[in-house]
Amino acid sequence: MNKVILKISGMTCSACSSGLEKYLNKQKGIISASVNLVLEEALIEYEDNLTIEDLNTFVKNAGFKSLGIYNERDDNKKNNDKLILIIFSLLSIIVLYISMSHMIGLPVIPFLNMKTHPINYAICLLILSIPYLFYGFDILKNGYKNLIHKSPNMDTLVSIGVLASFLYSIFGTIMIIKGKLEHIENLYYESACIVLFFIKLGRFIDGRSKEKTKEAIKDLVSITPEKAILKTKSGEKEVTLDEVKVGDILICKPGMKVAVDGVITSGTSHFDESFITGESAPVKKEKNAKIVAGSLNIDGYIEYKGEKIGKNSTISEIVRLVVEATNTKAPIARIADKVSGIFVPSIIVISILTLIVYLILGSTLSVSLTHFVTVLVVACPCALGLATPLAIVVSEGLCAKNGILVKKSETLENAHKVDTIVFDKTGTLTYGNLNISEVLNYSDYKCNELLNIVASLEDKSSHPIANAFKSHLINKKEVHKFENLAGLGLTGIINDKEYYIGNNKILEFIKIKNTKLKDEETLANRGNSIVYVIENENIIALIGVKDIIRENSHKVIKELKKIGKEVIMLTGDNELTASIVAKELGIDKIISNVMPKDKVNEIKKIMNNGKKVMMVGDGINDAPSLAISDIGVSVSSGTDIANNSADVILMNDNLFNLLNLILISKKTIRNIKQNLFWAFFYNVCMIPLAIGLFSKWNINMNPMVGGFAMTLSSFTVILNALRLKRIKLRKD
Repeated sequence: MNKVILKISGMTCSACSSGLEKYLNKQKGIISASVNLVLEEALIEYEDNLTIEDLNTFVKNAGFKSLGIYNERDDNKKNNDKLILIIFSLLSIIVLYISMSHMIGLPVIPFLNMKTHPINYAICLLILSIPYLFYGFDILKNGYKNLIHKSPNMDTLVSIGVLASFLYSIFGTIMIIKGKLEHIENLYYESACIVLFFIKLGRFIDGRSKEKTKEAIKDLVSITPEKAILKTKSGEKEVTLDEVKVGDILICKPGMKVAVDGVITSGTSHFDESFITGESAPVKKEKNAKIVAGSLNIDGYIEYKGEKIGKNSTISEIVRLVVEATNTKAPIARIADKVSGIFVPSIIVISILTLIVYLILGSTLSVSLTHFVTVLVVACPCALGLATPLAIVVSEGLCAKNGILVKKSETLENAHKVDTIVFDKTGTLTYGNLNISEVLNYSDYKCNELLNIVASLEDKSSHPIANAFKSHLINKKEVHKFENLAGLGLTGIINDKEYYIGNNKILEFIKIKNTKLKDEETLANRGNSIVYVIENENIIALIGVKDIIRENSHKVIKELKKIGKEVIMLTGDNELTASIVAKELGIDKIISNVMPKDKVNEIKKIMNNGKKVMMVGDGINDAPSLAISDIGVSVSSGTDIANNSADVILMNDNLFNLLNLILISKKTIRNIKQNLFWAFFYNVCMIPLAIGLFSKWNINMNPMVGGFAMTLSSFTVILNALRLKRIKLRKD
């Protein structure tokens, strides 16, 4: 299976995006397709037998244009839309003055007076209308194409209305030239012009607003420098990022940004990583520490080896995940898509029925056509199409800027619905920085010799507990037949002696009796996690290690409980050790002595009781339980985000971002519901008005007013969505 994001041209409303999405999902070889109106992109998963050219062809056949594979650095192209809009704004004033000055008491241009010079008046408006047909040619073309492909959209509505007005006006002009001057009242050139102008104005505003929603992504893209300093045998050499290869030694001086992901080979410095973590405090890095492209070197000279470059870098990975997340569909968005798919054909039917009914009731063709065009123009589903994706994109950007990486928009919709939050202990509620606090030595080894043996074994392990022993590795022993025993510990052979190191369950695994239960209890009562050291099936030591509780963990737990969330600690530690940490944090419910594979079953039990579960873990041993829960949240350093099983990654390890995620989710859904309400409310009010149901009370609408009202409705939705940027998030 392959996955790609294509840039799409020609989409103007939700009917466009939903129509393209439906068409793509019907094509053989496409596994799934999700189209984003705001970002103008399509996220496509497809089988190996298809190529990018095939996907481009599918898009073309659906009536749109593929601009190729999404490239974050090419997503900031400038155009001259603003200048063209200004020109047509001035032209629109001229058109309106010529056609309507006599209605509002303004001086009439003598040779364009509709009463004294009707032919001049008609031909002048015809000539002025022609540029608008070129200006709005994309609308007319897309409207026709989508009608042919049986997926009518907003452009179809506008195209039918504009062309009907224009063609009827040409007919009237011909009649005027022939001497039938009564047709002077039946010209609608200005309606066709101004409707196209307002549609273009609305799209210009939409486009500017969409650009604002993508600021977070653009900020990420612009973080990495365009050049790097390469260390060569002859000295320093400035090169472009394209010239950097994996394994190259690069130089980063104070005030410079790190060019690619890598590992420091020499030097020490403080780095500003706020762009990726949201944490403003500088982080000290020294030899062997990993650094991320875009980090700002504050005060030291370092040399580092390039590891991840180009699209493999952390920044590129984050950008890809954020873009993919905004291209996924939240369940609430599918409602708008379904409505839009039915809405446009329904409006076409309503407009035709309006035309027919007015003609049957004896109205003139002119009056009937006015209502026909007004219904088509006023009912454009622009606001409906923008309601959900705009809010989602703004919120995704807000999350990304604050170190909350959300992989699917569905997660953003559901985060506020969770009622139970399950925390792993080690590495999540605690830092995972364990230190040896006590050693009960039952062997003939000296304490430092014993710890050196354990450290030699632990040196091969990636478990957080191994870090507690690294400083005790003085004379590294050669380890044979090393094996990691998931949820138990590890084993290996040193100097022909078989060692097992782990928790008390490892005794059951090797089937020996636990003769040190009282000592274990004593250490546990002091808040230690217990490590058994077994040599040739004999317990030779108990080592107590303690972890440091993560800063502000207790505040986060308190705030979660305050907003009605049930908090549970799920850990592999024994009950006594877990209860000591839980008591300090204010957690009432503990599930202890649980192996990683059994954590999944515990999560399932909670979910089977009707609970919506958010699992928060360190993303290593917790991967299965993160994947099975309703929402999995990983407390991650951000350097290995691609292989993470979580739905959300907290890039700065700040647990307060759990509260921020829930807050953003709640505000986003409220905003989407507001947008959908105003979009529906607009159509409910405007369509009856356009039909003329209130005309006996002198409440009427013409196509020009309809076009303006449609633009105003979209603008209202845009402004409401942008309010999400003002959400006040918590740092501590």
